[in-house]
Amino acid sequence: MSISTEEKDRYLRETAIVLAREGFQTDRTDTGKLRVLLDGALLCEVTENGGITYRNEDINEPERVAAKDIVYENVRITAEYMRQMETAPFLKADGLEDGYRVLADFNDIVLAGIQSKYGVQFVTWDWSFDRKGVCHGHYYTGLYSSGNYDAAKRDFATRSGLIPEQQVFREEQLIEIYRCCTDTLQGGFELSYDQEKTIQEVRKQIEECLPDIMERIQQQDAEPTQEQTM
Repeated sequence: MSISTEEKDRYLRETAIVLAREGFQTDRTDTGKLRVLLDGALLCEVTENGGITYRNEDINEPERVAAKDIVYENVRITAEYMRQMETAPFLKADGLEDGYRVLADFNDIVLAGIQSKYGVQFVTWDWSFDRKGVCHGHYYTGLYSSGNYDAAKRDFATRSGLIPEQQVFREEQLIEIYRCCTDTLQGGFELSYDQEKTIQEVRKQIEECLPDIMERIQQQDAEPTQEQTM
């Protein structure tokens, strides 16, 4: 399905906002494509269908390969929710500003998105008993960190009962699990092949959920600890 010029422009503007949060620079080419720069040098270009193109000479170092992978994951996720935003119906509720679109609705919980100058922002609400209004909003603005879309989806899934809350780990829990897995693998413990394989798989799964987990751990380790004074 082809997309209009307006839809393409909205998608590329949103992608530029998302990538800026991740520390990438972007600009437009003469033909309107979005170029992604790392340290001032071209890394890749974003395609209008939710992918990227790149030259091997532009990702000739491990750091640039890793950066390219981060760009692709953000581009993929952005394309996913922008496609939904273009076709989703508007949310009609008493006292609610116009512009919210219904991305999911189940068990009297609604997941909605709205476009703003900061990028698309998400929220989950309870429907009122008569389904004329919404309340108890959980807002995911993405102003200070990435991942607001995934966080909103997780919140909707648990809040609506699609997934039991006990089966979903919070990000801080995942970080501590990752630490424990790493300490176990590096601690010289006697592990069977299956045990080591399982722990490695857990680490990899957490890395896929939190691509910046090493940065988060480094930030935590750099924070001064509170020492008890006498």
